[in-house]
Amino acid sequence: MTDHSARPLISVDELAAALDHGAGPVLLDVRWQVAGPSQYPLYLAGHLPGAHWCDLDADLSDPPGARGRHPLPDPRRLEARLRAWGVDPDSEVVVYDQANSVAAARAWWVLCWAGLRQVRVLDGGFEAWSGAGRPVDTEHPQAGAGTVTVRPGSMPTLDAGTAASWARAGRLFDVRAPERFRGEVEPIDPVAGHIPGAANLPTTANVQPSGQFLPEPALRQRFLDAGVDATGAAEGEAPVGVYCGSGVTAAHTVLAMRLAGIDAALYPGSWSEWITDPSRPVETG
Repeated sequence: MTDHSARPLISVDELAAALDHGAGPVLLDVRWQVAGPSQYPLYLAGHLPGAHWCDLDADLSDPPGARGRHPLPDPRRLEARLRAWGVDPDSEVVVYDQANSVAAARAWWVLCWAGLRQVRVLDGGFEAWSGAGRPVDTEHPQAGAGTVTVRPGSMPTLDAGTAASWARAGRLFDVRAPERFRGEVEPIDPVAGHIPGAANLPTTANVQPSGQFLPEPALRQRFLDAGVDATGAAEGEAPVGVYCGSGVTAAHTVLAMRLAGIDAALYPGSWSEWITDPSRPVETG
């Protein structure tokens, strides 16, 4: 696995200082809304200076299908996009969304999975940046000529079979809203419920009302209180796995756990892949 020991968050002040002292990191605007319209008009209306538009559905995922609603992107296609954004092997990349970092966390996870070593999320996103009076731009940056090579597999993942066994062992967490976990409502996928044995740990509780992450000690305490055992794993294996509807919001919890000093494996296909096989059991309540 790639060493991602650097703190994966960057503050508005830290990013502003980095941009003031030279070329700075590659910036990706990943604003996105689940089951909603494209947020590209927001990018056109104003984005961080020099930021490239990154479409979560088109750039960070393959088309929906048997692997779920947001399958991992084809590595060669992702590599082409990264190069067009000017990403080199040693580039620092900063990703941001509107505020709560759900989409930005997906970008962080996918880029780390692809082997990039320096990827950070702007804590609080565009709202924190603009709210601090920092400059906003409407110009499109020129296409880059990056040289990065994508090396997929640099973050731990689970497939359906492993997710099922980890759930039976008490090591799998479903980070969707409680009512979706219980199967009381299901606004997106055709089947309601959860993987049998999984525990609910809603990702929305990782952030403050501002959209910024909870302080790291508070995050760690939250996970410990939820029964996350940061030590109960074989050597070299993540202690817990997480999933959601399609592998987007679960990446947010992987990031929050990383901030808390806990490694977690993502089930990329998540619930939307699980239910494509009718032989897989479904639990409600």
